[in-house]
Amino acid sequence: MNERNQQTEPRAEEETTESRVPEDVLLVLPVRNLIVFPGAVTQVALGREISIAAAQEAVKNDRKLGLVLQRDPAVDEPGPEDLYQVGTVVSVVRYITAPNGMHHLICQGEERFRALDFVPGLPFMAARYDTIPEPKGTSPEAEALANHVKQKAGELIQLLPQVPPELPTALASIESPGLLADLVAGLIDIKPAEKQFILETVEVRERLERLAEFLTHRLKVLKLSKEIDEQTQDKIDERQREYLLREQLKTIQKELGEDEGAPEAEEIERAIDEAGMPPEAEKQARKELKRLKAMPEAAAEHSMIRTYLDWLTSVPWSKEDEENIDIARARDILDEDHYGLDKVKRRILEYLAVRKLNPTGRSPILCFVGPPGVGKTSLGQSIARALGLEFVRASLGGVHDEAEIRGHRRTYIGSMPGSVVQSIVKAGTRNPVFMLDEMDKLGVGFHGDPSSALLEVLDPEQNSTFKDHYLDVPFDLSKVLFVGTANVLDNIPGPLRDRMEVIELPGYTQEEKLEIARRYLVGRQLEANGLKAEQAAIDDDAIEKLIDGYTREAGVRNLERQIGAVLRHAAMQITEGTADSVHVTADDLQSILGAPKFESEVALRTSVPGVATGLAWTPVGGDILFIEASRIPGQGKLILTGQLGDVMKESAQAALSLNKSRANRLDAAVKEFEENDIHIHVPAGAIPKDGPSAGVAMFVALASLLSGRNVRKDVAMTGEISLRGLVLPVGGIKEKVLAALRAGINTVLLPARNRKDLEDVPESAREQLEFIWLENVDQALEAALEPEGAEDKPQAA
Repeated sequence: MNERNQQTEPRAEEETTESRVPEDVLLVLPVRNLIVFPGAVTQVALGREISIAAAQEAVKNDRKLGLVLQRDPAVDEPGPEDLYQVGTVVSVVRYITAPNGMHHLICQGEERFRALDFVPGLPFMAARYDTIPEPKGTSPEAEALANHVKQKAGELIQLLPQVPPELPTALASIESPGLLADLVAGLIDIKPAEKQFILETVEVRERLERLAEFLTHRLKVLKLSKEIDEQTQDKIDERQREYLLREQLKTIQKELGEDEGAPEAEEIERAIDEAGMPPEAEKQARKELKRLKAMPEAAAEHSMIRTYLDWLTSVPWSKEDEENIDIARARDILDEDHYGLDKVKRRILEYLAVRKLNPTGRSPILCFVGPPGVGKTSLGQSIARALGLEFVRASLGGVHDEAEIRGHRRTYIGSMPGSVVQSIVKAGTRNPVFMLDEMDKLGVGFHGDPSSALLEVLDPEQNSTFKDHYLDVPFDLSKVLFVGTANVLDNIPGPLRDRMEVIELPGYTQEEKLEIARRYLVGRQLEANGLKAEQAAIDDDAIEKLIDGYTREAGVRNLERQIGAVLRHAAMQITEGTADSVHVTADDLQSILGAPKFESEVALRTSVPGVATGLAWTPVGGDILFIEASRIPGQGKLILTGQLGDVMKESAQAALSLNKSRANRLDAAVKEFEENDIHIHVPAGAIPKDGPSAGVAMFVALASLLSGRNVRKDVAMTGEISLRGLVLPVGGIKEKVLAALRAGINTVLLPARNRKDLEDVPESAREQLEFIWLENVDQALEAALEPEGAEDKPQAA
């Protein structure tokens, strides 16, 4: 042994090292998770250079080693502060160098020691030390505890696997309580820190008490483990018995020609072969199929694995429809399905043209935004028809669980893929036109945010490896043509909105609605009600009256319902035999549908000063609203009613302050403001209203009240005001202009800085309306108020 070590190290270095290590210094070997008690023989694996050097030094010079436990086993280069103070002095029995280069040390513990101070400047750790002698003599309490520990240790040995047969005899023959405590502490499986505590405990009785506690706890754990093992073994034996019986049953069924399990497995395997899965998905499918074959049908997981394999083989991994992009044909289809919407159609055709020229490029994701009933969903169907692809639709309204997008994990009972994978399976192809409807109606619950799950779905950089939680294998969504729809853009989260190209759909004008009713709605409702064209017809005048008096919307959904109601009345007459054919005119509508639900807004206006017509934006399109102002004797207060929001209240206050500053121009005395309360009311009080765009209308209404001049009946206005009298830009110009047109307005007052938004207004609407662009409120007064002396000034209500 010494010769081997001498061949390993240079002799000059040995002499130098030997001369540098005093006799009163102990070579220290730091160890991880290992405690050697006095009297125990242990093998130590050496890996660190300082440990190997210390061991070789001890072997060369026949010196003893001090084994000391590290406080933190993760430390690779421990210092004195990383070691416990108390360790065990050991003598080296044998030093072994294995063929693979590993060094091992077999040593025997002799006595405890306490490290005092470490000696620097050596290639290994060494310290001056004091030995801790074993206490002499025993007390009756210690002997009683020793007997108790022997009993518990005997019980523990019986529960341990692969125990040497001579160990119980050796344990029973030990008479020294201290030696017994050290031997049992080395045998039992407790934490190194707990063994270190026993090593540091010098007093025998205290050492035995602590050891008895550890033994009792360990016995409980081993007994519970044994009970669990026995129960598990019983279940395994029962399952093995059941498996053997089922295998025998299968053999009997096979002999009788009733074997059904094999065809099922063969059918699934054939489906896997034909699915064209990517390698990762195919590996998962065959792994689950192997489990299914080895599992009895009555097992709880059998049906779950079978359902999973059905979904996995139903996904169109490789089936892809061929796109047939013909721009002329696509234009004909869009014109055939939709009237108007020229800008939207042009953008769709541009999209298709780019897709034809660059089929492998990443196409933008379109999102149609507009009020209900303007044809957002049908535009997606037209795109699918123009491309010759399948069309699928997933409604996101009310979805508040991320799992509805990504699917549920298979660990849950009744779990299934998310709506994305389900729709792809329904389409039967990996490149359908996929419409995500009502994206602004997504909810957020404690199950997660579904809009965040859609970020990966709609990101061309990520969706090629989309992973549904149920399938748990990546699926390529990059071939899917996603189209979104929403009524309000503001309700879509910013990161999700950023992934889409927004195309806004305006509301329809009256002429467009009439044309849509002629071309699409009447024919569709005739078919829905079982009528033929020669059996029922509706005059254009009747349709116009339906548009004006029975519907008030940006789209045509309610108009189609009213046309359906008229045709149902005709169907009843024909069925009863009172008429062979029915021709509905405008005069017949009141008897069929009742009195008109909406009157002309122009007719509602009065000639009373203090009433102005404003324009408002709503999620379902534009609308008009009246601003009514009145003064009553009081103390100069401002009264606001009509469920106004904070911003609208501030606009009213600004309008009043602006009128006070212009009292001289309006021929109003300042004392009128001090002696009267000003009351501003916005009708439809049950509907909340907010926003700054009614500022101009409020200012004009107050100016009309104070000057006694009426507001022109054919004028409507919108715009925010400042205290300097400037008219500031607002949003929703397109919707507001169309609302003015529907209400019979001839002149619209708009902020001059909104002139750029006029190009979004349909050309037919621009031709029918006169636009006056406002830089300041004085221009609004000049355009909106009747000339002085045009009519007698009536008293304000």
